[in-house]
Amino acid sequence: MKSGSRAGSGPIPQASGTAAEADAGARAGLTRRRCLLSASSLTLLVGASAVPGLALAGGQLEEPLADSVRSALSAAVARGAPPVPEFSDMEKRLVYLRWLGAMGDRLHRRKPDFQTRVEFLQTVWYESRRAGLDVTLVLGLIQVESAFRKFAISSVGARGYMQIMPFWSRVIGDGDPAQLFHMQTNIRFGCVILRHYLDRERGDMFMALGRYNGSRGRAEYPNAVYAAARNWTHADV
Repeated sequence: MKSGSRAGSGPIPQASGTAAEADAGARAGLTRRRCLLSASSLTLLVGASAVPGLALAGGQLEEPLADSVRSALSAAVARGAPPVPEFSDMEKRLVYLRWLGAMGDRLHRRKPDFQTRVEFLQTVWYESRRAGLDVTLVLGLIQVESAFRKFAISSVGARGYMQIMPFWSRVIGDGDPAQLFHMQTNIRFGCVILRHYLDRERGDMFMALGRYNGSRGRAEYPNAVYAAARNWTHADV
């Protein structure tokens, strides 16, 4: 059968100009709607963190852990060293101080009290470096998860700055989920858990972030964290 013909009939009639234009317009409109929906989903993930009372679920899923993994994670969160950065030379200390000043200025609106702001940033720096994570990405994650609110609670019960699910306090902590509202405890748990997921994903941060949020393999959450992290970049870090 020749292309463009049907059995028992002549050539397939071409759509009229008006109908073809309408069909093309409909397809274009659908494409635009899809693009807008995709952009909207990212905007909601990044922007929802600015809405009072709303926290994005840090919906980590409880999974069986080997005894060796459980022990390693428990040891990682149990070490109670104070989050005081130490530096091998003056230049590294100056890098930290420049970063601290720049981040403090950007965080001022969210945390007006100077001492609270410094302690928070010092803890994020310390725990990120301790876990081998990018401090810029950790700040982006905190922005998306809790909008820097210490007592944020999500709809699924995740708690604090890094939206830790309460089961983690039972699995690798002391069993008291109220401790997840303690600043250093929450940020340490979050960094240790993200490091654990990163190791499980063999260094693939995109997949690790999805696992952290309970949405492994989907792009919305990792993209939102990467977008938020751009607010916390610094030339020296």
